[in-house]
Amino acid sequence: MDLTGGLSEELEFVFAEQPDEPEMRESVNAWIWDDGVDVALPRIGIEAVADQWDTHDAQVNIAASGGRVFNLFAPAPVHPPAGRDGKPRVLGAGPLSFELVEPFGLLRLRFEGEAYATTVEAQMEGAFPGAGEPTPIELDVELRPAAPPWMNGALLDDARHVLETQEEGDLMGHPWRFEQLCRATGRIRIGDEEHAIDGGANRIRRQSIRRTAKLWGHAWQAAIFPSGRGFGYITYPPRADGKGTYNEGYVFEGDGALIPIRATTAPWLTTLQPTGEAVPCVLEAEDGRTWSITGETA
Repeated sequence: MDLTGGLSEELEFVFAEQPDEPEMRESVNAWIWDDGVDVALPRIGIEAVADQWDTHDAQVNIAASGGRVFNLFAPAPVHPPAGRDGKPRVLGAGPLSFELVEPFGLLRLRFEGEAYATTVEAQMEGAFPGAGEPTPIELDVELRPAAPPWMNGALLDDARHVLETQEEGDLMGHPWRFEQLCRATGRIRIGDEEHAIDGGANRIRRQSIRRTAKLWGHAWQAAIFPSGRGFGYITYPPRADGKGTYNEGYVFEGDGALIPIRATTAPWLTTLQPTGEAVPCVLEAEDGRTWSITGETA
């Protein structure tokens, strides 16, 4: 299997120095789940913006059993980007780091610090991140690609046209942002409890200018199943002006290339529910084939 999807390995390396364009962003993010139900990382990542290059923004979100949540949102001092071979392999901020061990082969994630304890219910009531009790967290996870990467706008002509001509491109970070399904293995310690992680992930790489002030929402789902099959898509709610909006994704059948699709059914967030909410989607290829995927929030 070609896990590069034809993309250059150079896209995997981070900026070696501060970009000249003040709005340029460097980003490595991952959404990670264990095949069990004890722990997941709905988002963990670093956002580096050129005009604030002395610090990068670290974001850590951990969901644990019983509705517990642990968050960290904070700027932190940057790590030197050079790996042992001198290539820019590391994007780090304070207690959090991502190390590119092998392009399209292995990404290592580490965190050692504190996150703030809260609950799903408190978040729904508007609890401000960082208001809870500081909790020691140790995290060490390896991400290994399990499907070719998806460069947004590369699968459907109309999706690329939207990104090139409408504000959805700024919202996404066009012209280059890609995501890739991975297997995730490692461990996490939350206070005195420790969990193994053996599951999946959706990792995101972005090096572009991104402006999100006008973001009016999106539906974004992805999964890699034990069989090796997987899917991913992003679509936006209908625009107020009636123009078409971004709707693109793929199905992966376990080998070969990604199959381009559009989401014809997506689970829009219209109510707040801690768990057990149905989140199905229906995906359709240009040749008329469809895939229906069911799921519920945990």
